[in-house]
Amino acid sequence: VTMEALPKALEVDEKSPESKDLLPSQTASSLCISSRSESVWTASPRSNWEIYRKPIVIMSVGGAILLFGVVITCLAYTLRLGDNSLKVLKMIGPAFLSLGLMMLVCGLVWVPIIKKKQKQRQKSVFFQSLKSFFLNR
Repeated sequence: VTMEALPKALEVDEKSPESKDLLPSQTASSLCISSRSESVWTASPRSNWEIYRKPIVIMSVGGAILLFGVVITCLAYTLRLGDNSLKVLKMIGPAFLSLGLMMLVCGLVWVPIIKKKQKQRQKSVFFQSLKSFFLNR
């Protein structure tokens, strides 16, 4: 492959449909709309259950899996079982422990993120109303 053939190959790649997806958006409004979820722009107030439902469910399921992992691990080390059953319980117990702990921590971290987004949304609504007040005069 010569040095002259390389730029031609690059030109072909630049015209490929995949490279068109990487081009920046033409307008700022379409960029803003695509970068934010619809829930940020809706004006309807939501209850705390609607806001925190998913993290609560994730934390509950994670806590249940963690508790199940603790029970399985304790049973594996306290009961007198056959070799195969003991091997299986010693592998499954810590797996449930780690999965449950991971889900529990994800739910716990999700709550402050939602609170921060709620504050940003309130500020955004405030500044939008302030902006419309001054521009409509």
